Amino acid sequence: MKQVVTFGEIMGRLCPEGYKRFAQSMPGMLELTFGGAEANVAASLAIFGAPVSFVTALPSNVLGDACVQTLRGVGVDTSRIVRTKQGRLGLYFVEKGANQRPSNVVYDRSHSAIATTSVAQFDWKQILADAGWLHVTGITPALSPIAFESTLAAVRAAKADGVTVSCDLNFRKKLWQWEPGTKSTALARRCMTQILPHVDLAIANEEDASDVLGIHAEGSDIHGGHLAIDRYPQVAQEVTRQFPNISRVAITLRESISASHNNWGATLYDAATGKAYFAPESDGRYSPYEIRNIVDRVGGGDSFAAGLIFALNTPELASPAAAIRFAVAASCLAHSIEGDFNFVSRAEVETLMAGSASGRVVR
Repeated sequence: MKQVVTFGEIMGRLCPEGYKRFAQSMPGMLELTFGGAEANVAASLAIFGAPVSFVTALPSNVLGDACVQTLRGVGVDTSRIVRTKQGRLGLYFVEKGANQRPSNVVYDRSHSAIATTSVAQFDWKQILADAGWLHVTGITPALSPIAFESTLAAVRAAKADGVTVSCDLNFRKKLWQWEPGTKSTALARRCMTQILPHVDLAIANEEDASDVLGIHAEGSDIHGGHLAIDRYPQVAQEVTRQFPNISRVAITLRESISASHNNWGATLYDAATGKAYFAPESDGRYSPYEIRNIVDRVGGGDSFAAGLIFALNTPELASPAAAIRFAVAASCLAHSIEGDFNFVSRAEVETLMAGSASGRVVR
C-alpha cells in the first residue's frame, strides 16, 4: 500500500466525566484528549497497519508537542506538520448524550493555527511525493478562507500528480460562518463544489448531500430516525451525475432511535457498474447493526472513512462488497470506544465481519 496522506485540523477535545453535563462539571475537571476528522482517519489507518501521514499546522508550544506525540504514538507520520508561532490549538467540548438527550458539541476554533497558516506553507509536491491517496473533509474549509484555499490547493495538487482523492462532505453548520451575510449551506455549497471536481471517492452521511448539494433522499426523516434506505443509491447516482469525476460514493446510514441506540450501516455506489452495495446484510438483504449502548459516537464517520480507504487499498478487501462491509464493521466497533480515535485492530474488524457480534470475552 502506498502512503495515505490526510490533511486537516487536530484539536484538543474536552469532555466531562461519563455522561455529566457541562453545568455539572464546570468549574471542575474535564478530560483532555486529541481529535479531529482527518486526524481520526489517520490514526485509525495507522492502527490498521497502513502507512499514513497527517498534515496540519500546529502552534510551536508544549500543546502542539503533546499533540504530535499522541499521533506518533499510534504510528502516524508527523514529519509534514507545519509548526507556527501564529495561531493556537483549536478546542472542542463534547457533552455526551444518553437516551433521549442528544450529545452537544461546542467549538472553540477561531484563529487556530490551520485557519491562519497560508497555503504557501504547504509544499504539496513534496508532501505527496510518495503518496497514493489523499483524504480531506468539508470541515477544514469551513474554518476560514485560508483553510479553504489550502484544502483546494491540496486536492488540485493531488489530481495533478495522479493521486487518488477522497473527500468526506462532513457538513458542520456551526463552522461555515466565515462570510458574514452568507448562509452556512450556501457557503458550503460554493466551496465544496470547487473541491469535488478533484475527488474520486465522495463520502457522506445520510444528510450531507442534502445540506451541501441539495440532493435529497425522498421519504427520509433524519430527526425522526427513519431513513428511506432504498433511495440513497439515487442520491449517490445524482452526485456522480453532477461530478462525473467521482467514481464512487459512500453514504453512512444512521437511524437514531435515541442517543444511546442507533441502527448503523452504509451503502457504496460504484458509478462504473451503476450498482450499489449495502452493509451489513443478512440473507442478501440490508440488515443494519443495532448499537444499543453507545459509548461514544463522535468520530464514527471518520472510522468509517478510514475503514473504507484501508479496504480499497488492500487487495483481499478491495472489492466494493468487501470494502463496504469492512468500513461498516470498523465504524460499528468505534461506537464502543471512548474518544475520537478508533483503537480497533484489523483482526477485530474482520471478526465482526465474519458474524461474531456477541461480545463474549476473548480468552
